[in-house]
Parts: sequence; structure tokens; C-alpha cells
Amino acid sequence: MAAPAHAAGYGTPTLTLSASYLSGAVGATGDPTVTVTVAQSGADASALTVAASKSSKTSVADTGDVAVSGSGGTRTLAVTAHTRGYTDLTVKVTGLGGKTATKTLHYAASPAVQFAAQTRYLTGASDASAAVDVGGGYTVVANDEDNTLRLYNGAVSGAPVKTWDLDSALDADKEVDIEAGTRVGNTIYWTGSLGNNKDGEYKADRNTVFTTTVSGSGASTALTFGKAYHKLRDDLVAWDKANGNRYGFAAGTKDGEIPKEIDGFNVEGLEFAPGSTTTAYIGFRAPLTPAQTGGRALIVPVTNMDKVVTGTKAAFGTPIELDLGGLSIRDLRKNAADQYLIVAGSWAADDNSDPYALYSWDGVAGHAPVRKLDLPTTDAGGWEAAVTVPDLNQAGAQVQLITDDGDADLYGDGTQAKDLDHPEWQKSRATWFTVN
Repeated sequence: MAAPAHAAGYGTPTLTLSASYLSGAVGATGDPTVTVTVAQSGADASALTVAASKSSKTSVADTGDVAVSGSGGTRTLAVTAHTRGYTDLTVKVTGLGGKTATKTLHYAASPAVQFAAQTRYLTGASDASAAVDVGGGYTVVANDEDNTLRLYNGAVSGAPVKTWDLDSALDADKEVDIEAGTRVGNTIYWTGSLGNNKDGEYKADRNTVFTTTVSGSGASTALTFGKAYHKLRDDLVAWDKANGNRYGFAAGTKDGEIPKEIDGFNVEGLEFAPGSTTTAYIGFRAPLTPAQTGGRALIVPVTNMDKVVTGTKAAFGTPIELDLGGLSIRDLRKNAADQYLIVAGSWAADDNSDPYALYSWDGVAGHAPVRKLDLPTTDAGGWEAAVTVPDLNQAGAQVQLITDDGDADLYGDGTQAKDLDHPEWQKSRATWFTVN
């Protein structure tokens, strides 16, 4: 059929994708989408059609699995995945006069997971390690492979709403290895792991606790850097030495000592004591006490945390040992009623398939935590962070937990998520669980 005589009056349409790389998951609810912007000189944008015209691997997602919604110059493109892997999707706009333009969307699909309907994916980084609620369902998430804090809408999958790169503020050459954070008023306290790196080497940047100040809330949240202290590890070692090396901190921090050992030294929990804004609980992934199978999880109270971040040497209270069934602390979080949840997991580095459990606790030394539920371990990623603690006396109370997927082979090509070239393909998993 011949083109209309006036076809020459239409320009070649333009097509822009808000991202050239997109990640989804098999069986997911609310996967990230891409915004498609189209235009054509001489034509109303509502007359243009947008569709996928080709897939390089149809078993992952075919053209019929690409849905385009909306009208006018801005459309929304969503992909439904069928199997794990990669495909290049050709996105085509057809304008008046039969003129067309295409762009390639590089798509990656991770496998189906348990509780898929309750799961969202936080893209842009894969090593989520701490999360702090800032209201309206929004969460500031730390990543242990960099010094960037990311703000996410926890209700949807997708990229961060805002980011704050703290490299310069921290004067850090390497990652602080942020592992925990908690909020008091408008101040968020963050801590590095304080331990050696995976090769047993001391890296000064990991020996860091610091603060950020929050203004606004929800999507309007803003963060400013506060203060940092770089000697908490030293203070802990000196305190333990003065008390007969009860927990072996000096041995666990020696050159060559791996932090994620049963007798190692690695911090992954930070929360304030009941009713306090000055005494902070430091929760240890390692060591267990005693450092043997079935040992107890360790908490060391820092009684002047508000002063520590201004440069004052740490002071310590009586340590707390908790029976978590041989597991250690991976996160520690409380609500305004001083109800605590403990994410418990293995001290070991091979923990993606090791047991995880969720415990409730009242924050009082000598009071036993209560095992609430076992967390699934068949899917990639280790449970690392609890966003908020609901009212634990309420039936059906739910908590959102976040995984560290950095070591996971998400797409079946043997590449760890932390090493993927495109941040849009890196992601952590956030899942809602019913506690009661």
C-alpha cells in the first residue's frame, strides 16, 4: 500500500527510554518499569504506537510479554519474565507516514522466589545491609560495598528516589562496610562492621560510626552528614582486655583474622536501649559466646553513644548474651514501645543457605528472646535488615525485611550481583512477613 501523499511532511519519530537496562523477576508483582518518551514532528504524539518488535531470547521474555500503557508523548513499558536470564528487547515506535524508530532495552530476569506477592526489589545496588524508616513507607538503605545511602519507596520495586554519596564527608578511601543504622529523633546513627576485611586485613574506614541528620520525610527526605568517630573498635578491644579478654576481641581483630568466624569480630546490629537516647546496643555477628556451636549472641552496650560520635572515648555497660539457638545478630531493631525484633543468622560467610530466624525481645538483659518465625533460605540472598518493628501485640503484624544479594548469581551467568556492570541489574529483595 502506497504511503499517503503527505507522508513526507512527517519527521522521523523519536524514541527515548528512561533506562536502557531493566531488571525483573519471574512471578514478581510490581516489577520496575521504563518510561518511554515519543514524539514526531507534524504529528500528535497520541497517534504514535509503541510496542516491542523483537526479543533476542524469547524464553526469557517475548514481544508479547512487553506491555505498553499510557498515551500521548509519555508511555510506561513493563515486562513479564518467564525464565531467568537475559534478553535484548527492541522497542519500536511507529509514527504517521509509516515512519519508525527503535531502541534496545537490555532486560535481565532473576528467578522466582518464595512470597513473591509480598516481595519488592530495590535496584541500583545489591548489598543492602541496613535500613532506617523515614516515614510514608520510605526507607533509607545502606549498602556495605559503598558509602552511598539510598532512599527507596518500600512499596514498589525500582531505583532509589534519592542518593547521598558520603565518600568525601567520611574522607574514606574504601567502603565503611556499613552494617547497621538506627534513628533517634532526627539523627540516624550508622556503624561500619568494625572488623577486618574478608582477607583478614585491617581497613581503617571500617572502624567508623557516624551520624546523618534527617529533615523532611517520605519522598521529601533530605540527609546531611553529621559527625564520625574512628576508634570504637579500639575502645571495644581495650575494654575487653581490661576485663580478662572474655570475648577475645584482641584475637579476633589481629592481622590475618577473618571477621566472619565463630571467634571473629564483626558488628551487624545497632539499636538503643529501652527508653534511652544515649545507651546503644552493639550487636555482634561474631563472636558467639562461648565461641562454639550453640554459643550465645553478644550485645555490648555503649552507654555514651551520643558523645562517642563527637569524639569521646566509648564507655561500656554490662554485656548481654542472648540464646538465639546458636545464631548471631544480623540486625537489631525496636519500635517506640521498646519492642525489639532481632534478625538472627549465621556468623559464617556462606550464609545464603544457612538458617535465619526472627526473634522478639523486650531489650532487657536476662530476659529471653522469643523465636517468632524461621525465614526462608532457599532463595538467593542473606536476610540483613528490618525496616520497622510493628506492634508485636497486634495479630497479623507485619515487618519488611531486606536481603543482601551481593554474592548471588541472579541471572544464571555465574556473575555475582555486586559485580554486574549495570546498577539497574543490581538489586536487593524486600519482603513483608507476618510476625504473629
